Amino acid sequence: MTHTLIPVPYDTKVLRPRILHIGFGAFARAHPMVYLHHGLEKVGGDWGVVAARLNSGVEALTALDKADGRYHVAEADGETTCLREIGVLIKTLHPARDGATALPNLIASPDLSLILLTITEKGYCTSGGKLDLSNPCIQADLRRDAAPQTAIAVIVAGLAQRRTAGGDGLTILSCDNQPENGALTRAAVLGFARETDSELAEWIEASVCFPSSMVDRIVPAMSVQGHALVSEGLGREDSNAILCEPFRQWVIEDSFVGTPPPFTEGGAMLVPDVRPFEEMKLRMLNGAHTMLAWVGQLMGYETVSDCMGDATLRRATRQLMLSEQAPTLTLPKGADIAHYADDLLVRFENTRLKHRLAQIAMDSSQKMPQRLFAPIADNIDAERDWSMEALAVAAWIVGLRNLDPIADPHQEALREAARGSDPVAAVLDLVGPGELDSGPIRAAYERISNHGMLRALEHNLEEMPA
Repeated sequence: MTHTLIPVPYDTKVLRPRILHIGFGAFARAHPMVYLHHGLEKVGGDWGVVAARLNSGVEALTALDKADGRYHVAEADGETTCLREIGVLIKTLHPARDGATALPNLIASPDLSLILLTITEKGYCTSGGKLDLSNPCIQADLRRDAAPQTAIAVIVAGLAQRRTAGGDGLTILSCDNQPENGALTRAAVLGFARETDSELAEWIEASVCFPSSMVDRIVPAMSVQGHALVSEGLGREDSNAILCEPFRQWVIEDSFVGTPPPFTEGGAMLVPDVRPFEEMKLRMLNGAHTMLAWVGQLMGYETVSDCMGDATLRRATRQLMLSEQAPTLTLPKGADIAHYADDLLVRFENTRLKHRLAQIAMDSSQKMPQRLFAPIADNIDAERDWSMEALAVAAWIVGLRNLDPIADPHQEALREAARGSDPVAAVLDLVGPGELDSGPIRAAYERISNHGMLRALEHNLEEMPA
């Protein structure tokens, strides 16, 4: 095994608090921070990052502070590991540790130019493309009973201070896996602002940019094996380190207030329209991941690479991607979708990542609409086959009924529905699109329940259209 160590190559003393990253977890460390790192390495600059979380994670942020913001990203494949020291962090903030005013004060500061978000789908508190005013957390934040608890309320509070102080606008860039995530972020922020201050909402609309982006890098939660790999390569421990695959991609809508950070110099693409890229990734990679998360667990597997060792499941994954997801896409210019699918399967084989299926399965009710329900609707409209997509949804419902609980904002209601007399109808009534034909999903559910997951997969492959 070959290890390569690369220390921080730029002067960290010149960095200022130019970027706030809310939701600073494993993906943030391994993706946007790496692009900024490479950009600073290439062209320099003072683009420092303040890392923040709102709920859990105080200890993780404090550990970063103790390491002066330094941590390693271990990019690993089957043969090599590149350990890259990242030095873009200059500070961390958490309201439970630093007070409720710390984040709004930073957002109002003249140095700040960009807010990055990795707060997961549920963190936007939206429904139907708008702010969900029935969300209990949003209702509490609108009543101002206590300090803001949602990212949306924190951002609006900071923007209000910024406007009052006579500050300029800034850019808010979502890095979460949602279609048109920039438009969704804009809808959430403006929706909250309109409920509190109409003049503030007008200022935000005129002064703040919300570009969409598509992010791609497989970053599993750190495991004992991952920490051991890092320690072996460094010759010491780094509890802040992150393990990920070598591949990375970031496509960003070219819509910034002022000059953007050097993300493109670090390898990102600036484009006028992100949608073809994000739909291809959401439906091909993320859709396949969601299928594997539930189908694989029902077959007794623990990781994505375990699934790729099963020839039947690997073939089924390729069928899902090319026969059912790909026909729903408007592809970016020059894209070779078969090559893209095969590359994904190779990435899924990476045994060094230990990407756990249970981690991918978390919050599935928030992921199903864009990853599976939307392409199912497209296939129904076009009268195309969607049997593998039906099987993936059915496996989720069987898993809700039979597997150990997995974190989801609707976990209790979903598990109760899945254990009822008509689990398919009950679960789809909770989270499914209103017009979805449940017949194929019901048939797949019965096949899994009566004959097992492997036989259900084999049946779909046998019935695959020529």
